[in-house]
Amino acid sequence: MPPPPSTTLTPEDIPVNILYEDKDLIVVDKPAGLTVHPAPGHPTGTLVNALLSHLSDLPETGDRRPGIVHRLDRDTSGVMVVAKNSSAHANLTEQFKSRSVSKTYLVLVKGRLSPRDGAIEAPIGRNSAHREKMAVVAESRGRDARTDYHVLEYIGDYTLLEVKPETGRTHQIRVHLDAIGYPVAGDRVYGVKTRFLSRQFVHAHRLGFTLPSTGKGVEFTAELPPDLTTALEELRASSKS
Repeated sequence: MPPPPSTTLTPEDIPVNILYEDKDLIVVDKPAGLTVHPAPGHPTGTLVNALLSHLSDLPETGDRRPGIVHRLDRDTSGVMVVAKNSSAHANLTEQFKSRSVSKTYLVLVKGRLSPRDGAIEAPIGRNSAHREKMAVVAESRGRDARTDYHVLEYIGDYTLLEVKPETGRTHQIRVHLDAIGYPVAGDRVYGVKTRFLSRQFVHAHRLGFTLPSTGKGVEFTAELPPDLTTALEELRASSKS
């Protein structure tokens, strides 16, 4: 029998853009393509490995996710907060659980979404036919989920949205928008492929919460990365031609 895979987390020299840091937490601008924590198929090369090369340690949670209180999909970029000690981890976890954390995403969808402001309320659970995917399901099979949106710009046959998920279900934004007929551009799982995007256009733009030690409210912003900015420029140019 082959030996079991190692459960030791090793520091790795992976560049990470740090937006803020204090004794309790660190806020980073996660790049697309970087998995948050080790998992089957991604045992190394994660955000956790990168942070361990910057910090002496992270609070252990027993599931190879030290310090992690929330996640972004591998191909989603943007702002994330990670706890540096156990008390901060408990505090931030409770903030996310109580839905007192404000989360704002920039998302591009296929189609001209109307009305300009709205909310999607539909339970999310495992797709019964494809277990690796999520789906809008019957209330008895899923967990409640709500996603608020606001139209920022119509660009040809696409819509740029500001999206605020009130809940934090797996793949929530992508599943909800696909369910109402406006799939995320570049999303190879739930959305539509495009010639101007190599990954899904979902970016965690702003994150607001209270600092564990002081209770002071703070908000951090991660600007659109170059690949998404370029995609918007190309789309605007083509829609005018």
